[in-house]
Amino acid sequence: MNSPEHNVRQVSPVLVVDDEPVFLAALSQLLQHAGYEAVACESPVDALAELKRRNFSVIISDQLMPGLTGLELLAHARQLQPHATRILVTGVLNLDTVVAAINKGEIFRFIIKPWLHEEFIAAVENGVQRHLLILQNSHLQAATESMNSQLVELNRSLEQQLQVTAQQNRQLAELNGTLETNLVRSLELCVHTMQTFYPSLGSQARRVTGLCRAIGRLAALTADEQRILESAALLHDIGLVGIPRQIIRRWQEHPGSLAEPERRMIEQHPILGQELATYVSNFDRVGLIIRSHHERIDGLGYPDQIKGENIPWLARLLAVPVAFASDLAKESIVLERIKAGSGTAFEPEAVRIFLHAQTIAAVPRRERQISLFDLRPGMVLACGIDTPSGMLLVPEGQTLNATCIEKILNYHRVQPLAQNLTVYC
Repeated sequence: MNSPEHNVRQVSPVLVVDDEPVFLAALSQLLQHAGYEAVACESPVDALAELKRRNFSVIISDQLMPGLTGLELLAHARQLQPHATRILVTGVLNLDTVVAAINKGEIFRFIIKPWLHEEFIAAVENGVQRHLLILQNSHLQAATESMNSQLVELNRSLEQQLQVTAQQNRQLAELNGTLETNLVRSLELCVHTMQTFYPSLGSQARRVTGLCRAIGRLAALTADEQRILESAALLHDIGLVGIPRQIIRRWQEHPGSLAEPERRMIEQHPILGQELATYVSNFDRVGLIIRSHHERIDGLGYPDQIKGENIPWLARLLAVPVAFASDLAKESIVLERIKAGSGTAFEPEAVRIFLHAQTIAAVPRRERQISLFDLRPGMVLACGIDTPSGMLLVPEGQTLNATCIEKILNYHRVQPLAQNLTVYC
């Protein structure tokens, strides 16, 4: 039986454009070796013709080419195939130009020559995942718009047929329920995508949502504000999907170790998160909250360096539980850090509400990813360990001891297991 990853690659062709035959052949061979269908073009003109003939999940272009630059080609590609993920390959990095292109949505990622094969394939896989997510959200949006059209028609019928008001009200209630179900499914799909890409992102999203549910009650938010806050809490890190996992892990565990380009990449994730959120109908306000949840009261946050009351109130509320849930230190230390940041990093009123909320909120346990070789006695597995054949080796919730860890490592020596595991903090 084909794996889900194999099926994705079968139906997700990748367009590669480079005027240098050697690089073009190398990229095509690398993609084909990884299981992708690669379509190679030596000129931007040929590439545009291909874009008009068939759809692609990922478009990879060199920057310096005769006729059109890579950025110009990808800008045209955005018009022809807006859902395709666009990746720029360049040997000479003009960071201002690339960042501007990312901000305008012309490209999703950039890769600097020479590249590592593993990082290149990871970037393509992330691009395919993003493409699938956008397509799925697009389908859900179309379904939602269809439902809205039906609601309009039903309202028109209500005006014309007063004698059947009760019956039509029941139909409207059913349609609203369907819309709400679609919205919930869309949000769950996004969280599932995050959890599949990087497990701790999904668990963190649910922890932050649980805290925001209690914060909303204490802050006396309206039902609409509560929905926006909880939706933004679920999706606040969706923009990290597509950033290499090793960079996310170093950002979480050792943020000071990031190189400047890596830090800039991380600081763009609220912008990409806003873009992805807007694919869900009527989520513009949710997207704005996602964009602003890493801003600081003193103006030293990102991506826009706004400060004080210029930061939306719901984003100020969201920033505190995000900081709490993402900090890997002991809970007592994290709480002291949040208190110390009141008035500089965080809105003082938001801190006050959070400190009350975290004592009453029902939230899942905190999780983190570790290497197979970092297992220690006393750790509790947040996800079970399966053998390569799919058999359960150690169940979820198992408290590890030295004997159990030795059993896992011995099995790994015979049949390699997945080396990234999730444990409760």
